[in-house]
Amino acid sequence: MKETVDQRELESRILKLLADEDLKELGHTVQDVAPEDIVLTLERLTENQRAIVFRLLHKDEALEVFEALDPSVQSDLVHGLRDTEVAELFEGLDPDDRVWLLDELPATLAPKLLLGLSDREKRLTAVVLGYPQDSVGRRMTPEYVTTRMDYTVADTMVRLRDRIDDAETIYLLPVLDDARHVAGVVSLRDLIAANPDDVIANIMSEAQSVRASDDAEHAARKLTEAGFVAIPVVDSERRLVGLLTFDDAMRIIENEESEDSARQGGVEPLRRPYFATPIMQLVRSRVVWLLVLAVGATLTVQVLDVFEGTLAEVTVLALFVPLLIGTGGNTGNQAATTVTRALALGDVRARDLARVLGREARVGLMLGLLLGTLGLVLAGFVYSWQIGAVIGLTLVAICTVAATIGGIMPLIARWVKVDPAVFSNPFISTFVDASGLIIYFLIARAILGL
Repeated sequence: MKETVDQRELESRILKLLADEDLKELGHTVQDVAPEDIVLTLERLTENQRAIVFRLLHKDEALEVFEALDPSVQSDLVHGLRDTEVAELFEGLDPDDRVWLLDELPATLAPKLLLGLSDREKRLTAVVLGYPQDSVGRRMTPEYVTTRMDYTVADTMVRLRDRIDDAETIYLLPVLDDARHVAGVVSLRDLIAANPDDVIANIMSEAQSVRASDDAEHAARKLTEAGFVAIPVVDSERRLVGLLTFDDAMRIIENEESEDSARQGGVEPLRRPYFATPIMQLVRSRVVWLLVLAVGATLTVQVLDVFEGTLAEVTVLALFVPLLIGTGGNTGNQAATTVTRALALGDVRARDLARVLGREARVGLMLGLLLGTLGLVLAGFVYSWQIGAVIGLTLVAICTVAATIGGIMPLIARWVKVDPAVFSNPFISTFVDASGLIIYFLIARAILGL
């Protein structure tokens, strides 16, 4: 049995052997390493290095490693392998994994690979490819084993053994009626525990299912929250068309959360491991957002210009500008992140805007009162109680406004059918910076009589 190794030592050794062009020793090295360690190493190598190492793997291990790679890395690897090697790997993939790869490949290459498939694999892949990009039908497996309500447990076990090599999962079997409608589900555990003569209708459970046209993330979260190993995917007439498995659901959720996390941080998602991402793609993922934020920051400059006279009269006010806009931006980002997460989990819907607004306004007010009291005391002791009052009231107002805006922006985004993460942290920070300064200087003018 292959053992896992220290990842840094393995990577250093592989890089040294590649530099020395010692392919014989490199072959011995990679053949003694567990597939999961090979996957991690391949994702950190260059495209050419990756192709060399991959070719030295045994055929069976190569397919296992290839299936575990990120689809974007698979796409890069395809360009570095010979046509025959690519055709063998492509044929060996499950249909849903094959579609993941096709979505990453250039449009000119995908038809060529599809033509090389066997008739059976071509037919199964076509079923998955027929659904929209973000639908669960695009991520389901069409390879499954079913049973019927009037079958016995013994009949079902025979059917399962006959088709076990063609199914992606055998732990959950949809139960069909004569029209291929999903009448229920039965688990492998239930089959093993039951009497061979028991009828499936007597031991099956009620089926929860998702439509093939449903959003993939929504379906994936439904599966994981319910704790299923798989969930039937049906068409508009509730006829079975596939299964969404737990591993594919986790993959969907991971991709969606990575995308949300990236956009909340002001970058476009990479959709590939960091070291497998070209430098220019890293630049492109960041530069657009930086330009947008730079333009937005001009609002802050304009506000400072308008209140330049106020700053000139009481220069101490300038000392608190970073504190106030930083606190406002952080408060808004916290609210936006919380609500965006709740949207993804289905805890909050777009129609809950009024309720979210009320909750976040109260949360912001309470945070503002806590921070404002602290600001009042500290600024009052160090400078004057008038300055302390300005800082305290400004913190109360900024926190309330920032939390309210941060909470409702993701809901507005969902309502206008835009990714909530896009509307979150970068834009909220820019908006709160400008509005926070206006609040600050208006309060200062009122209290200090400027």
